[in-house]
Amino acid sequence: MLYTGGVSFFALLAVFPAIAILIGFYKAVMTIGQVSEQAAALADVMPHAAQAIFMAEIDRLANASARTVSAQSAFALIIGGYAAHRGFKALLAGLNLIHDEHEPHGFLKFNLLAFFVAVAAFLLFTVVSGAVVTSRLMEQASGAAVQTGGAGWSLDDLWPALGLALGLTMLYRYAMSHKTRVAWIPAIVGGVVATVMSMISSWLCAIYVEQIAPLGATYGSVGAVVVLLIWLSWNVNAIFYGGAFSTELELLMRRRQAPPLDPAQPVPAGVVNLSERRKAQRQ
Repeated sequence: MLYTGGVSFFALLAVFPAIAILIGFYKAVMTIGQVSEQAAALADVMPHAAQAIFMAEIDRLANASARTVSAQSAFALIIGGYAAHRGFKALLAGLNLIHDEHEPHGFLKFNLLAFFVAVAAFLLFTVVSGAVVTSRLMEQASGAAVQTGGAGWSLDDLWPALGLALGLTMLYRYAMSHKTRVAWIPAIVGGVVATVMSMISSWLCAIYVEQIAPLGATYGSVGAVVVLLIWLSWNVNAIFYGGAFSTELELLMRRRQAPPLDPAQPVPAGVVNLSERRKAQRQ
């Protein structure tokens, strides 16, 4: 809970500076209409109750002048960079704890790792959002939805899931353990499990805040912020559960690959015999 709360809090602080940075970048290479399309793609992954505050901020930035957005983007880079760095430090610390890392990272190495993970996550987020907009433009140009296997899912619905699974796989593989890299199979399975749990959590969060417990009546104008924080915390929990699943799968694979012990051979000095310890305690 401690790590989940820390990651969720700093992720909430980093969301709106990240929006300002993205809008500043998009306005330099796109029209206002294309910026709105990009904003809609980013908002679709959130619960409907949290989209209001998100879209309001995007509309304000999209209609502002390029000079204003550039100045806000420069300021947001400092605030968002600090919040994202602290959030990823909490995320990495939680994953190290789940993976049972006894020796902590060095101060410089840990901060550099959190910085590079944050930059990689931002770049992946930008690429995935761009892929979503490209898919929608292709659908509009062709006049029909690009379907996948006749299942009724469009490609712009699959890009966020694929990007999240790829990002979490890389996170579990290269950042969860600083001693040895996690094997590919546990990392991939953990990334897929976390992605599925994140999608289910987002769906359940939408049901909870829109049908079971409408938070607008309780929190008023800040209800959208509370919804966004709940959505973030549930998705962070999904990431940690995926890391735990990956760790357990890695341990299981190591046990199966380990050579069987021969009862006739003497027990190594580092192995404690529990039966002999109990007998020594009784005497």
